[in-house]
Amino acid sequence: GSVPAPSAGPLGVGLLVGAFVFAVGMQLGGACASGTLFAVGSGQSSIVLTLGGFIVGSTVAAWQFDLWKDLPALDPVLLSDHVGWFGSWAVTIAVLGLVVLVSRRVQARRNPPPISTPPSARGAARVLRGSWPLVAGALALAVLGAGVLLVSGGPWGVTSAFSLWGSRVVDALGGNPANWSFWQQPGNAEMFAGPVLKDKNSLTDIGIMIGAAVAASLGGTWALHRGIPGRTAVAAVLGGVLMGIGARLAGGCNIGAYLAGVASGSLHGWIWGATALLGTWAGIRLRPLFALGNPKPGDGIC
Repeated sequence: GSVPAPSAGPLGVGLLVGAFVFAVGMQLGGACASGTLFAVGSGQSSIVLTLGGFIVGSTVAAWQFDLWKDLPALDPVLLSDHVGWFGSWAVTIAVLGLVVLVSRRVQARRNPPPISTPPSARGAARVLRGSWPLVAGALALAVLGAGVLLVSGGPWGVTSAFSLWGSRVVDALGGNPANWSFWQQPGNAEMFAGPVLKDKNSLTDIGIMIGAAVAASLGGTWALHRGIPGRTAVAAVLGGVLMGIGARLAGGCNIGAYLAGVASGSLHGWIWGATALLGTWAGIRLRPLFALGNPKPGDGIC
């Protein structure tokens, strides 16, 4: 079989603007890309509005592809092209280790608010009725992400499916998105022409929502939350729209651009993460405008 291609994105204005806008939207919408799907599956009704905005933003960005496709950018940079695959792996592990070390030292100086213990079963039943330790969850995501890469030939992604879903709705309403430049690009044309359930990212997105619903039900925590405040609803939709636009500009979200980029040894993944931190800072300062709470400066967790 063929060797899966690494996820390497261009280094340019689209990446910087997209990551920043995405992070602002993440703070207003209440979740990231995969987190939106997880929260929808868990029954959080406000996040349904975020998902709707996400699909709208992704579709608008696809429609207006000609406005941003030629933004200035440098060629992708892969560590493996300079230090080999083992060297790329070693550098990535070393940098991640440094991130963990700094994070732990910062955390040690914070005073996180008390939180209740999540409901969980004991023994082997904990596999189905968590909560899982962070290490177990990380290993599961790593194995499943590698499985997606090996089976599909491409890294795990989320947001391209939202452009597809929204464009299909436009098509059903009498529009003609097949003529948009975005859907005439190599790879995109085949995606739009094929069945939705043949699209890798659509399948994984649907799987996340189903899995979250099953897990929440097994744990007895699935609940449909009602009574969404008006400003919270506006923030959810606006945040989703910003994430949809940002993901398209940056060529992916915290999964397709950041996680897949870093795992592939691509510099664009690290740049996405650093720029998203700046967007997160900005987004946190916008949250009070929508009556959304913020952690205190001394808190260690949100």
